[in-house]
Amino acid sequence: MNNSHFRKRPTGPILPALAARRQGRIARLAITLLGRDAAIAFLNSAHAELGGRPIDLAVASEEGLRSAEAVLTRSQP
Repeated sequence: MNNSHFRKRPTGPILPALAARRQGRIARLAITLLGRDAAIAFLNSAHAELGGRPIDLAVASEEGLRSAEAVLTRSQP
C-alpha cells in the first residue's frame, strides 16, 4: 500500500493559534521595517531592553508582542 498521499505529522512543537498569530504579526512588522535579513537578526537575538529574544517574547504573550513592537517602531528614523 502506498501511503505517499498521507501527510507526515510535524515532529516539532505546534504553536497554539494565538501564539502563531503573534509570531506572524511581529515577523511581518520586522520584515516591513527592517528588511528580511535584519528582521531575522533582530527577532532571534537577545535584546537588552526586552530582556530576551523578541520572537520568544512575542510568541509568549500579548504584552511581549507589544513590547517587541514598541522597540521595533522606536528604532525607525
